[in-house]
Amino acid sequence: MTGGWIHLCIDMQRMFSEDTPWHVAWMREVSPEIVELARSHPDRTVFTRFIPPRRPEDLPGMWRTYYEKWRMMTMEHLDPQMIDLVPALKALVPPARVFDKMTYSPWVCGRLHRMLSEEGVGTVVLTGGETDVCVLAAALGAIDLGYRAILLRDAVCSGADETHDASLELLGGRFSVQLDVTTTEKFLREV
Repeated sequence: MTGGWIHLCIDMQRMFSEDTPWHVAWMREVSPEIVELARSHPDRTVFTRFIPPRRPEDLPGMWRTYYEKWRMMTMEHLDPQMIDLVPALKALVPPARVFDKMTYSPWVCGRLHRMLSEEGVGTVVLTGGETDVCVLAAALGAIDLGYRAILLRDAVCSGADETHDASLELLGGRFSVQLDVTTTEKFLREV
C-alpha cells in the first residue's frame, strides 16, 4: 500500500445498535470483523460518531426538517450515552481516535482531511454503517479528495438490504478505479 493508511470506522454507535428508531439489526453481524480490524490496528483507527443536534431548530435547511421527523433522536430526548461507540470499540479509545460529525459525510468540515493529510494518509479503509448513507458519503468524499478507498464488504451494514446491496454494487463497479471492495480477512492478510 502506498502512503499511510487509516481505518475509518463509520458510526458504530449505541443509537444504531440498540433499540431505537434508528436500530440497524445487521450491525451485530458485522461487528466481529470491525472489532478484529480495530484491535489489530487501534493506532490506525478513527471512529466517527454521528451527533444529532439538541433540537431540530439548531440546524439549518433540510437538516431541520429531517430532525423534525426524527425529533426523538435529538439530544433533547436521547440519552447522551446513546451517541457512544458500542462498548467493544469504545474500549479501544485511545489509541484509536474519535471524530464527531453532524452530517452523513465526515469530510464536510475539512478537519478530517487536514488531519489525515498531515499524517501522510493515502488510503482510507472503510467499515461501519450504514452502507447506503454514511458509509457511501464517506466513500464518495474519500474518492473526491483523492484517497485510495478500500471498502470491507463484510464489515459494513445497513438497515435496508436492497440499498445495501445496490451501494456495494455501485461502489465496486462504478468506482472500481478509485475504490476496492474486499473482505476483512483478505485486507488483514495484505497489511
